[in-house]
Amino acid sequence: MHRQIRLVCFLTVFVLLWPTLSRESQGSVEMLPDASVTVDDRVIRDHDAGMKDPALKEILAAFGRAETAVQMRDLDVLMKFYAKAYNYHGLKPADVRRIWGEVFVHYRNLSAIHLFSGVKVFRSGSQLRAEVICTGGLYGTEAEGGKKISLDSWFHETHYLVHEDGAWRFLGNAGDAPQRAPATSAPHHPLF
Repeated sequence: MHRQIRLVCFLTVFVLLWPTLSRESQGSVEMLPDASVTVDDRVIRDHDAGMKDPALKEILAAFGRAETAVQMRDLDVLMKFYAKAYNYHGLKPADVRRIWGEVFVHYRNLSAIHLFSGVKVFRSGSQLRAEVICTGGLYGTEAEGGKKISLDSWFHETHYLVHEDGAWRFLGNAGDAPQRAPATSAPHHPLF
């Protein structure tokens, strides 16, 4: 119990203070040392062994590519991270493209933090899927005014991924959100 409290405190402070920790925005995709990893019902208890698992390495690389695309403001590369069937409470890939486009217009020095505390890789029919428990945030600097802000943060969010066309792609999140979002809204949370 004490370990969980320390982890929650560390993650909260880390996520909240990240925008002020460095002058230049830097993203991070990391597996926490005591994270749980399950691949095809096989629990990997040793952190180093888990980090060597090919599926976990590919998942981390997929998030890393998405983070690089965010920092480079490369919408075409970023959209490759999203599955064809991406659906977060009615938001589809076209909605995500529009929202990221708005984020790129209004914010600079974008970066995200993804701290994984659990990964489960499994087969669903013929598809390889993953559930990633993630805590993190999306940060940037306002284009007008230059103020560093937290655009979004999440705690123990479940990210669903699917292995599609040879790469891990983001399928959606667990959590509550409106069933439909107005065309003028820019909810950042569903994006990661």
